[in-house]
Amino acid sequence: MAVTEDFFAGVIEGFYGRPWSQEQRRILLPRMASWGLNTYFYCPKDDLKHRAIWRQPYDDQELARLEELIRLCEHHGLRFIYGLSPGLDIEFSRPEESQAILNRLKQLMDVGARHFALLFDDLPGRLSEADETAFDSLAQAQCAVTQTVFEWLREKIPDSRMLFCPTPYCDRMDRWNLGGAGYLDDIGRFLPQGIDCLWTGPEIVSHRIDAESIRALTKRIGRAPVIWDNLHANDYDLRRVYCGPYSGRPADTIRSVAGIMANANNEFELNYVPFRTMARCLNSPDDYEPRAAFVEAIREWHTHYGSVRRELSVDDLQLLADCYYLPATEGEEAVELKELVRQLLQTPPDTWKDGWKRFLDWHRRIECLFETLTELHDRELFYAWSRRVWELREEMDLIRDVLTRLRAGEDPTEGFALEHHLPFTCRGGMVADLQRLIMMTPDGRFRPAAEQPSE
Repeated sequence: MAVTEDFFAGVIEGFYGRPWSQEQRRILLPRMASWGLNTYFYCPKDDLKHRAIWRQPYDDQELARLEELIRLCEHHGLRFIYGLSPGLDIEFSRPEESQAILNRLKQLMDVGARHFALLFDDLPGRLSEADETAFDSLAQAQCAVTQTVFEWLREKIPDSRMLFCPTPYCDRMDRWNLGGAGYLDDIGRFLPQGIDCLWTGPEIVSHRIDAESIRALTKRIGRAPVIWDNLHANDYDLRRVYCGPYSGRPADTIRSVAGIMANANNEFELNYVPFRTMARCLNSPDDYEPRAAFVEAIREWHTHYGSVRRELSVDDLQLLADCYYLPATEGEEAVELKELVRQLLQTPPDTWKDGWKRFLDWHRRIECLFETLTELHDRELFYAWSRRVWELREEMDLIRDVLTRLRAGEDPTEGFALEHHLPFTCRGGMVADLQRLIMMTPDGRFRPAAEQPSE
């Protein structure tokens, strides 16, 4: 099965943080087209004029960059979608506000844009006093403005596609009654047919999206949703990146939606495996196997890792991606390493057998991997990895030093003064101090830390 023209299959530049550069987008678009994807959705949260100052028009330089993107999408056979997020301060009952939206879309339309989205996500979820008088609910107010825009748009471009992002955009938010009780039911009543509705699944970052939940949502909102997929997004925790395979979206789910688009790592260079495996899944969902697709994508990605002196092996690149895999899981080699360290730390040294040697082999491998990355010809690729792999190497050094003290018979209850990690340097700073006050349990829940002696 290949992705059809009507199905949205592609990439969303929709994260919080520094938007991708124009050069990165020039690399992305032909890559997407060659992989059988069909849509690029522009809506970076921290483009000021997308969200914070959405009424202000783009200046000539900004508009020229957007026009280039639109032309590049056309050249590569991709659908370009421009998204606007006016919800932070819009007054729905004022006609001038709808006109401000139309002015922005007209500015983009004049340089070739044909498809648009209005996004009402990540908002306070309440109406002004004037809007409360004019509308019965937040959903009704959003739908009224969206309908005005949609009718104008279809008059200008009859085959235009328009998307709408609701304020509660996952099952958890719906259970919270974000946007008011019955919000999604109001969307089903008031949002005109022909407008596609965005959805992230059970959670903001959904590890799995089942067809049953999609069918229930479809019944409520009167249309199959388009999945805004945050599986590989990392803007909520920039210490992490996700280079594992697209997974948790069975074939039945893919057939139940109107599209799937990925909002992925802020670090453009680290999205090769996520986008490559998503494209494989969407184009062949019935025989897609995530790990096999991951291994194949790693082999392709390996060609980007040319280095000055030493060669990074495919196996080492796979190890690296296994350590930065998916939000709820590590890859196979990372699981093996983590289990080995757990066993060594929790058992007496005289029971370690070959565990100590195996750990030292892992340590040397990660140390060499980091040194090779520092010499990559592709400096942007190195910079994307640098902070994370530095931290991984430092943690492996720390574990080695702790295990060395345990092998020497030192008492771990007193704590270790480690030669390479001075107090308050490793894992230091305000955020780390705050994290130590709220402990995470093994199943990912939180509890207050045990009382600790004051400094």
